[in-house]
Amino acid sequence: MKILVLNCGSSSLKFQLVDVVKNTILIKGNFERIGGMKTTLKLDVRGEKTEILRIARDYDEAISFILEVLQKPEYNAIKSLDEIGGVGHRVVHGGEMFNTSVLINNEVIKEIEKCIALAPLHNPASVAGIKATAKALPNVPMVAVFDTAFHQTMPAKAYIYQIPYRYYTTYKIRKYGFHGTSHRFVAKRVAQIMNKKPEELKIINCHLGQGASICAIDGGKSIDTSMGLTPLSGIPMATRSGDIDPAIIPYIMKLDNLGPEDIEEILNKQSGAWGVSGVSSDFRDIEDGLEMGDQRSILTLESQAYKIAQFIGQYYVSLGGADAITFTGGVGENGKECRARICQYLKCLGAELDEVANESKGKEICISSTNSKITLYVIPTNEELIIAKDTYELIK
Repeated sequence: MKILVLNCGSSSLKFQLVDVVKNTILIKGNFERIGGMKTTLKLDVRGEKTEILRIARDYDEAISFILEVLQKPEYNAIKSLDEIGGVGHRVVHGGEMFNTSVLINNEVIKEIEKCIALAPLHNPASVAGIKATAKALPNVPMVAVFDTAFHQTMPAKAYIYQIPYRYYTTYKIRKYGFHGTSHRFVAKRVAQIMNKKPEELKIINCHLGQGASICAIDGGKSIDTSMGLTPLSGIPMATRSGDIDPAIIPYIMKLDNLGPEDIEEILNKQSGAWGVSGVSSDFRDIEDGLEMGDQRSILTLESQAYKIAQFIGQYYVSLGGADAITFTGGVGENGKECRARICQYLKCLGAELDEVANESKGKEICISSTNSKITLYVIPTNEELIIAKDTYELIK
C-alpha cells in the first residue's frame, strides 16, 4: 500500500509517498513559501533532485499540484490517485486528548482546532492541510499523528508546572513535549540494534537540529522530555532560547518597552545560537567561527553542549541509569564536533566516546568505545516512516 505523508508548516509543505510494504520512499519533496509569488516545489525522486516554480496561494493549490506531480509518468510514482491508500498528517499539538495516532473525522478536526492556542503557528497549518486533502481526495482515509502523543505517558510529577494549579485545570497549561514521533522511532530502532525488547531498555535520546529536545525513554515510553508547553523550552536551539529565568521576561519588557508579541519574537527567533553568536542560526557556520577563534562562536557551542549534557544527567537520574544515549536530527546525525563536546561531560556517567567512530556523519553507527558503560549511538531519524506505518495500521 502507498501512503502519502504530509507535514504542513506555517508556509511550507513537506511530503513523502511511501510504499509501506516495501519500506521504500517513492518520491518526496518540500513546497516552500506557500502564499507567495515565488513558491517552489523541491523534489527528490529516488536521489534525483529537481525544482519546480509554481504559484501556490494556499494549501488547496499546493496539495492539488503535488497530486498532479505524483502522477507524472517521468517520476514513476503512481499512475492514478486510486493507488494512494491513505494520507498521514503530522500534527504538532494534540493536547491531552490524543495519546496515540487516530483516524481523522470531524470530531478529531475540532479537537485539533481546540489546541491552536497551544500551537498557534503549527496547528492552523495542519487543519488547513487536512481540509485541503479531504477536498482533493474525498474517499481516501486520513490519519493524524501527533508530536505530543508519545509524551502522554509522562507521569504528573514530570509534566506539572509549579504554578497555581488552576492554570492546569482551566487552561491545560503543562509540559507536553514535542519531537515525539522521532523519539519513538529511535527507541524502536535502538531495541532492534541491541536485539532487545523496548521494555528492557532505558534510553536518553537527543534530537538535535534547528529545534532540539532530549527525551528520557523507559521501556519504550517517554517519562520526561525537555520541551514543555511549547517547543521553546529545554535546551538552547538555533534561534530559540531554551530554559531561562522567567523573571527575565518582565524585566526586559520594562527596559525596552516591549509587548508580548515582541518577547515571543525575541525568544523564538532571535535567541539561541543566533542570539549569542551573532554569526548564524546554522551550526555549521558557527563551527567555522569556532575554527577561526571567534569567542562568541566558541561560547555558543560550549554553552549548548554544557546544557545538553546537564539534561542528559537529569534524565539519567530520572531513569535510574541508562543503557543507551542516542543522537539524531540534523545536528545530532552530522555534527561530530557537537557530539564530542557533549560526551566530554558524560565521562562521569561511564560513557566513553570512540573518536574514530564519531568521525561518521549521517550514518547509523555505534560511537561508544568498548570500555564505555553506556552505549552511544547515532541513529538517523525517520518520522515520515512512523507516520506512514501508523496510517497503514489504522486503515488496513
